[in-house]
Amino acid sequence: MISIELVNVSSNLEERYLDLLKAAHKVKENAYSRYSGFKVGAALLAQDGTVFTGCNVENASYGLTMCAERSAIFKAVSEGYKPGDFEAIAIAASAENFSPCGACREVINEFGEDMVIIFEFEGKLIITKLKEILPYNFKL
Repeated sequence: MISIELVNVSSNLEERYLDLLKAAHKVKENAYSRYSGFKVGAALLAQDGTVFTGCNVENASYGLTMCAERSAIFKAVSEGYKPGDFEAIAIAASAENFSPCGACREVINEFGEDMVIIFEFEGKLIITKLKEILPYNFKL
């Protein structure tokens, strides 16, 4: 059983975020991870309740790989959503001790610096605010 660690978020939202994590686990199975075998899925919750999912898509030239988190966010943007329209993002991976990469943290920040972020790490389900894992984000 995974323990749940809430960091600066309300516990009454826990069930809603568990459903979001389930969606991330489901879409993870669609990942194209031919080179690393590392599958990642993300589920992005908009303020209006719409959920956008994305998975990682690898390329032989690793630098061209698209992460699941950015895939979900870019899908939402293509549907007309803007910064500030999002409440939470859940990320599920095929490996333990996973958290979003720096590039994804910055893109998530661009679209919701107060967004709740949900991921599994060291046997715990972490439900926290993005600022807890990206305290000093890039600003232009």
